Amino acid sequence: MVNLTISLDENLVKQARIKAIQEGTSLSAKVREMLAAYVRQDLPSTPLAIPKLPTSGSGGLMPGIDPCSNRSMFDAMDADMDISNLK
Repeated sequence: MVNLTISLDENLVKQARIKAIQEGTSLSAKVREMLAAYVRQDLPSTPLAIPKLPTSGSGGLMPGIDPCSNRSMFDAMDADMDISNLK
């Protein structure tokens, strides 16, 4: 953990400490919670779409796709998207 020094109004800190105690927590925990919520606001709210890779009838990848190669995977995704757009 990192210690952070900030300047706050003394009365605000007293009121916040009292409220945190009433909630069964600490002011430090509440600040961590609020800071984490603040950071999460910048994250996308919808999950990222994972593209489907072309597979064979048995469920494995189509022949010629190397799962250890990013370029091979990207090329396979691009090729699949091009084919699906033609339908």
